[in-house]
Amino acid sequence: MRAQLARVDAVLVQAVIAAALSFAHLHDVASAAGQDGWKAWAYPVSVDLLLVAAWRRLRSGDAKAAGWCWFVIALAASLGANVATAGLLDLDQVPAWLRILVAGWPAVAFLGGTLLAHSAPAPNVTTENAADAVDQEDRPDSAPAVSVQPAPTPAPTAVFVPAALVEHARKVAAEHQTRTGAAIDTPTLRARLGVPAPMADAIAAQL
Repeated sequence: MRAQLARVDAVLVQAVIAAALSFAHLHDVASAAGQDGWKAWAYPVSVDLLLVAAWRRLRSGDAKAAGWCWFVIALAASLGANVATAGLLDLDQVPAWLRILVAGWPAVAFLGGTLLAHSAPAPNVTTENAADAVDQEDRPDSAPAVSVQPAPTPAPTAVFVPAALVEHARKVAAEHQTRTGAAIDTPTLRARLGVPAPMADAIAAQL
C-alpha cells in the first residue's frame, strides 16, 4: 500500500512540475507576442483546458478522431512554447507569424472546446425512439384488416411493442398488400420497420 502511494505521489509531483513549467512558458510566449496583463495568463489556461477536453473525449470512446486532432493541436501549442523559450526564439524580437498565431489562438481554442464538450452523442435506438419516429400525421384513424404470415417460431420472451408502432406496422402491411397483392411476411415487415427480429415477430402476431 505504501509503495503504491509512493508511486502515485511521484506521478502527482511530476505532473505538477511539468504543468507549472509549461504554464510559465506559454505565459512568456504570449507576453512576448504582445498579450500583456491578464491576457498572457489566460493563454496557458486555454491550452490546458483544450488538452483536458480532448483527453476526456479520448477516454469516453466517442469520436476518437476529433479527440486526437484537438489533443495534437493543444499539445503542439504547449510544446511549441516550451521549445521557443529554450533559447531558439528571441523573445525581444518576436516574428510576425508568431504574433498572428498567438492572436488567433483564442478562437481556435474556443472552437475546439465547443466541439469536444458539446457535440451530440451517438443516438441510442430504443423501442420508445422507434415509436416517436412515427409521424403523427401519417397515423391513420383506422387501418384495414390485413393478413400477415406469422413467424415460423414464436419469440422466446415477451416483447413490449408500443401501440403507435403497431399502428404504423398495419399501415405498412396494408400498403404492401395493396401494391403486391400478397400479405407481407415477417422478414419484409422487419426490414421496412427497421426493428429487431423479436420485435418484428411480436408486431406480426398483433396484426
